[in-house]
Amino acid sequence: MDRDSLRKDYIELVASVREYMEEQLQFGFIEAASQESAESSPYSDFDLPTLATDAASCTKCPLHETRNSVVFGVGDTSADLMFIGEAPGADEDRQGEPFVGRAGQLLTQIIEAGMKLKRGDVYIANVLKCRPPGNRNPAPDEVETCSPYLVRQIELIQPKVIVALGSFAAQMMLGTKIGITKLRGEFHPCNVAGLRVPSHKQPPVVMPTYHPAYLLRNPGAKREVWEDVKKVLARLSEA
Repeated sequence: MDRDSLRKDYIELVASVREYMEEQLQFGFIEAASQESAESSPYSDFDLPTLATDAASCTKCPLHETRNSVVFGVGDTSADLMFIGEAPGADEDRQGEPFVGRAGQLLTQIIEAGMKLKRGDVYIANVLKCRPPGNRNPAPDEVETCSPYLVRQIELIQPKVIVALGSFAAQMMLGTKIGITKLRGEFHPCNVAGLRVPSHKQPPVVMPTYHPAYLLRNPGAKREVWEDVKKVLARLSEA
């Protein structure tokens, strides 16, 4: 075998190993060494009130120039169940509370009518704390800048189950680029970068499902979300 063939085989082997490792990380079979990133977080010693105060005055990305409110989070700060969306909309930006518009009203129905819980029994937050202009999708640099707030929220609340609403939330929670259609319906290990879990606690599991805004456009998908919700309720009843 000549040198060119050996080099080609070597490159293909390295690529195969890299792809395998990425898949294992995505599905939580192995964990990346994240101690360095966790220790470098500026929020590692913040409690929730301090974190909320810091977020309220955040100017780390251009979204602060167009926001009316920082939408931090709401609900039971020791909840077993946490809902995470992608970003505030216009109603949320005006009121300073996540999921209060039409999509939020549908989420409340899911929680209260479907799950037989009170909205105040769960904790609700978004990946971004400020509204992207025109409700556009979050930009990668905005997610990178803002996500440490959410990571610290999860560390402090210590939910047992996270329902990731839509692709952006699911992809952040799982460290993947796979779309929501393929992810939903099954529990996945939480693989969010930099998340620290106490040694006596289990990391949360993540149930990706469709965002309520998607359900408003595609009512037929409500049945699939209901199946996801039933699995969440069953998981919580086991805990």
